[in-house]
Amino acid sequence: MKRGIGLAAALAAIAGAALAAAFVGRVAPEQAAASSHREAPLISEDPGADNTDLYAFRTADAPGSVTIVANYIPLEEPAGGPNFAQFDDDVLYEIHVDNDGDAVEDLTYQFRFKTGLRNPNTFLYNTGPIDSIDSASFNRPQTYTVTRVDEHTDVSQVIVSDGRVPPVNIGPRSTPAPQYDTLAQSAVKTVGGSKYFAGQRDDPFFVDLGSIFDLGGLRPFNTFHLLALGATPGVDGVGGYNTHSIVMQVPISEIGHAPNKVLGIYASASRQSVRILKKDGTEKAEGGWTQVSRLGNPLVNEVLIPLGQKDFWNRSEPEDDAQFAKRYTDPELAGLINFLYPGLPDTPTTGRGDLVAVLLTGIGAIPALGVDNFNSTGPRQADLLRLNVDIAATAPVGAGNRLGVMAGDVAGFPNGRRLEDDVTDIELRAVACGYGAVLQTLLGVCDLAPNNAIGDGVDANDKSFSTTFPYVATPHQGYAHTHH
Repeated sequence: MKRGIGLAAALAAIAGAALAAAFVGRVAPEQAAASSHREAPLISEDPGADNTDLYAFRTADAPGSVTIVANYIPLEEPAGGPNFAQFDDDVLYEIHVDNDGDAVEDLTYQFRFKTGLRNPNTFLYNTGPIDSIDSASFNRPQTYTVTRVDEHTDVSQVIVSDGRVPPVNIGPRSTPAPQYDTLAQSAVKTVGGSKYFAGQRDDPFFVDLGSIFDLGGLRPFNTFHLLALGATPGVDGVGGYNTHSIVMQVPISEIGHAPNKVLGIYASASRQSVRILKKDGTEKAEGGWTQVSRLGNPLVNEVLIPLGQKDFWNRSEPEDDAQFAKRYTDPELAGLINFLYPGLPDTPTTGRGDLVAVLLTGIGAIPALGVDNFNSTGPRQADLLRLNVDIAATAPVGAGNRLGVMAGDVAGFPNGRRLEDDVTDIELRAVACGYGAVLQTLLGVCDLAPNNAIGDGVDANDKSFSTTFPYVATPHQGYAHTHH
């Protein structure tokens, strides 16, 4: 590819007008996305129902349990008062679990929220320091319920009826540190052998948004780009922002289904089909529930599904994902990498059964690592985050190898997803056919160099994770927040 040719002309002449239009549309500012932040046109206008990330992992401090983190509300500005971000009372938040390998959920955990108002005659979120979860100064308290649904019997059981959401982390007068951590811990709900938490946390995802959505730039690889710049370190575009986390830790004996070893997990958000706006400023929702957002594996809707199908994908069920299989076998992103990085060896753009295995079915057993039925849920293609519950944690939370299975750490992505797993680099290398020596040897997948070293230059979160539940880091404080 000649570097001197104009970008628009090159796209039209070499990749075709349709690809040019798709690429231009993909990087429009309103489509900026992280793992699943603002990833589709309609959901980008509905942050309260927007899944941002999903994690599932085992931990050393709770060896008999599985921890699932479902995050919602993208790019929360910590200083975003007076009406700070919160869970939406009109959204049905759900975590779905397939535990028998057929790619259809067997258990669903439903979270519903209710917001109170202690004093309607003030504009203040809090009327004084919030020194406890029940403080009278907390003017907008939120509570939640958790309902466990057995999808086989259609039996529903309310397992949490009085969950409390801690306030957002406002500042030293309203939510002083280190008391904020104590306040958040007081909101952890323990029911039998399970724990539940819902509230604001630091956004654990890390990625160079600013460069990636500037025509697919990777700062450390700037010199390889069609529009070359000088190489620089990556910048975490999500650094300094918060999100709202639903975290649950459930015994394997409750959430699993012997003898199946692999859980298939996805999170979703649904709204009722009719929204009624009233003249008095209130609103009412009616009708059946319609799924408006879902998330299993990271980055699928962002970089594999085209703009015209993104909202349709969000409303589809994972068990129907065979209809999107061509987006995995013939990924547009592979062609864009070849075009935008002419200095790198070309990666295959068709017949990508490796991506189907990693993201749609699971990669199966890895005998050389002593792992049987690694993270496969059978032949049915479905976007599920797959976790083999037989594989114990290999390190404390935050200390696993960021490249997960690519580096031989079988407790990491794509075996579930830990908070520290660098899914951006992992999936970029997978699409670019740079799986690394470990997986090339064990699975026979492609390993092009230097494609096996590409990345965005952001290798860790901006805050350290906690080694105790709920693990996601303390949210950035509004008073003291900074970005980058």
